[in-house]
Amino acid sequence: MPSVCITKQINAPIEDVFDHATNLRSAAQHITAIKQMDVLTEGPIRVGTRFRETRIMFGREATEEMEITVLDRPHRWALDCENHGCRYHTEFRLTPNENGTNVALTFEATPLTTFAKIMVFLMRPLLKHCANACQQDLDDLERAITANQKDG
Repeated sequence: MPSVCITKQINAPIEDVFDHATNLRSAAQHITAIKQMDVLTEGPIRVGTRFRETRIMFGREATEEMEITVLDRPHRWALDCENHGCRYHTEFRLTPNENGTNVALTFEATPLTTFAKIMVFLMRPLLKHCANACQQDLDDLERAITANQKDG
């Protein structure tokens, strides 16, 4: 199962980082790769909340419908989706430290079909691109939090 793990230190309290990271309704405003975010479940964000995200991946627009599967404020949240014969799992783990918050983002792809297993094997060289995209998302999150601290 291919996976990517990226970590980033963000100089902000864990609660602020969690709240920014899980604010789906404003994600397209501060994550540069996200072009559109539609929250499909009414009410507050919770386990079971579904959303449709359109982002630029590998130079093209890709739209996925995802579901929040873990929401443990302020330490952890995860989302899952299935597409093209794979199950995708993204998890954020937040740990407070003396400088703010350490964020660990893990992305995993589990092939469910024979074709997907072959494609996952052939696509392994693209994991570096996936890692760079995850890093950019965390960099964008940090920028949004920093801007909010200056405004507030």
